[in-house]
Parts: sequence; structure tokens; C-alpha cells
Amino acid sequence: MTIRRDLELLHARGLIEKVHGGATAVPGSALFEPGFAAKLALQQAEKEAIAEAAVAFVDPGSAIGISAGTTTYALARRLADVVGLTVVTNAVRVADVLHDAWRTDQTIVLTGGVRTPSDALVGPFAVASLRNVHLDLVIIGVHGMDMRSGFTSPNILEAETDRALIEAGRRLVVVADHTKWGVIGLSSIARLNQADVLITDSGLDLEAREALAGQVKELVVAEARPLALPSRQAATEPAGSGATLVGAAGARPVRVDPGRYPPGPALRS
Repeated sequence: MTIRRDLELLHARGLIEKVHGGATAVPGSALFEPGFAAKLALQQAEKEAIAEAAVAFVDPGSAIGISAGTTTYALARRLADVVGLTVVTNAVRVADVLHDAWRTDQTIVLTGGVRTPSDALVGPFAVASLRNVHLDLVIIGVHGMDMRSGFTSPNILEAETDRALIEAGRRLVVVADHTKWGVIGLSSIARLNQADVLITDSGLDLEAREALAGQVKELVVAEARPLALPSRQAATEPAGSGATLVGAAGARPVRVDPGRYPPGPALRS
């Protein structure tokens, strides 16, 4: 009876739709979480640009933590080229990418836990394992970011696991494309001002950039070209100023804007 009453309450609040045999989250609600495959097809150029910018913050020989998500998955493909890394992750897809690289100088540690739609391992096993590690840098993807709610997730257990990952690190880098702005998930991961670096893309409007620059310690904006060149054109046409060809197979060419927004008033000048 308790579960049935809870479902009735959530349905009355518009957070779920009742279906045969159970319920499903309403798209756009704080509970809605698309699966990994669905998210992988969204904002691909932006995620590649953000990943290219993020890898610059990873030092060879360091110990880093990476959360689950499609943007961190794009980053993982680039981390295969970084020497001597130790990577602790609760992301099945991230671990797969790095394991497939067969780097003998890299150590990959995958936490245990229950698998979520975003292919994260979460829950008490994941949290317990993260309490015993100490990391130089933590990089997380998020479901949403908002001035009041901060960085959020629609999954309570995943948010708890992400918080444990953040606590294990000395520095925090958040990777989030512009569509995450104004989205609020059910559970908080971190306040905006906890991020040492936020990497987003140029689709984020200027008002949002200014608001975020006053909160995070460093804001990095990456610019992506939305379309790839055909293969024969790519061989003959030079890349634009500041362009970098992403090394992953099938990735789009991106241009990373090196400008980093300083906090608050300096941005408004």
C-alpha cells in the first residue's frame, strides 16, 4: 500500500505517468532520465568540444575520478592518450573505453554498485569504495545546473555517489553543455561555487555565462563546429584559426575557445 500511495502522490504532482504495471517519469520533470544511448545522440559536437577542452586539465601521472555521462565518455576516449593515469570511475562506459586502450601504464578502478539508466554504478558499495581513495582531480558530468539548485541529478543514488566522488578529490571540474542550464534534477550534487572549473560550450547565452562566472572559480567556453567535413574535403581544406581535429574516430572537428571568463565584475567590463 505504501508504494501505491507514493505513486499516486507523484502522479498527482505531475512527476510521473502511470502505465500498465507501474509508472514512468514525465519528460522534463525532475525525475526524468533518458538512457545512455538516447543522450549519446544529443549535442554531439558540443560534447566533443567540451571533452577536448577538459583533457587539458588532466596531468600525466595523476590520479583522477570520472563520473558517468556522455560528456565524460567523450573525454575518456582522449584520456587513453595520457601517460601514467590512475582513473577511478563509477561509469561502466568510461571503464570500457580505457580498458580497451590496453595501456599498461594506466590503472583503471571501477567501483561496484547498482547500474542506472546512464550506466553509472551507484549506491552503498560505490560510496564505500570512494571513501577510501584520494584523487588529484575529479571530473563530473551533470544532468542540470541552476543558480539556486546548483548541479543536480534526477537519480538520488547517483547524486549521492557523485558527492562521494567529489569529496575524494582535491579539485573539481564540471563538464556540461549549454542545454543543462536551467535544468533541475531531483537531487543536488554540488553547489555552483564548489566547481574549480566549469567547461561548457558557446551555445550558452551571455547572461548565463555572466551568472556562472560569478559563481564558479573558472569558466571555460568551448566552441564546436556542428558539421563534419566529408573525408575528401577534409584532406584538402585547411582548418580554421584555432581549430583542432579531435583524435577519436568519427569525431567532428572542433575549435576550442581559449578565453576563460574571470569571476564577476571583470566579465561585465
